[in-house]
Amino acid sequence: MDLIENYKEIANSVIDLYLSMVSNRMNEIMKVLTIISVIFIPLTFVAGIYGMNFSRVDPITNKQMPDNMPELYSPHGYYYALGGMLLIALIQVVVFWKKGWFTKL
Repeated sequence: MDLIENYKEIANSVIDLYLSMVSNRMNEIMKVLTIISVIFIPLTFVAGIYGMNFSRVDPITNKQMPDNMPELYSPHGYYYALGGMLLIALIQVVVFWKKGWFTKL
């Protein structure tokens, strides 16, 4: 009976070890997915704002609309928006790197 109890405890310990390893791997995967999501959420927000196609002049009345985004008519506005998005992503990657989030990926 003692031998059977010992085997039962060893089997339970092995099962617990396996479940801990699976849980640890899942936590690492969730960490990677979270980092990717956190980097792309602000970029999606910026792309959503700049994808709204505002117009400075009402096409029907030809009146100026003061509350629209004037930077949409900048000659290099597209590149400025892409540069800003790249800057946001790089700042986030640097912050995550300094916090040590990329050490075990």
